[in-house]
Amino acid sequence: MRRSAAGYLILATALATAGLAHAALAGSDGETPAKAPSHVEKTFLIPSSDGYGVGECLTTPDSACGQVVANAWCEAQGYAAANSYGVAAADEYTGAISQPIASPSERPIRITCRD
Repeated sequence: MRRSAAGYLILATALATAGLAHAALAGSDGETPAKAPSHVEKTFLIPSSDGYGVGECLTTPDSACGQVVANAWCEAQGYAAANSYGVAAADEYTGAISQPIASPSERPIRITCRD
């Protein structure tokens, strides 16, 4: 029985495609569960004079509105909730401005959000 060159080409292409698919699937055995994404956290620095008037809530420890405002900020940024909030420490933002920040009320506010 005689086969044409086109028939061999189709057969070779099918075998090569099957080999590539097998190689791509070889990394997963199908029984090991996929790894869950790692816990995602992001810290935002907000100017204390942002114009919303919520700086006092976020800078006063144990304020009634602080956690609510921080959670709302995180949800607006696409995160689930806030882990922590407060006045940012000097080492949490860059010293790009050569003048020192005089008072804590002028320092940025830090909100750390989590997924």
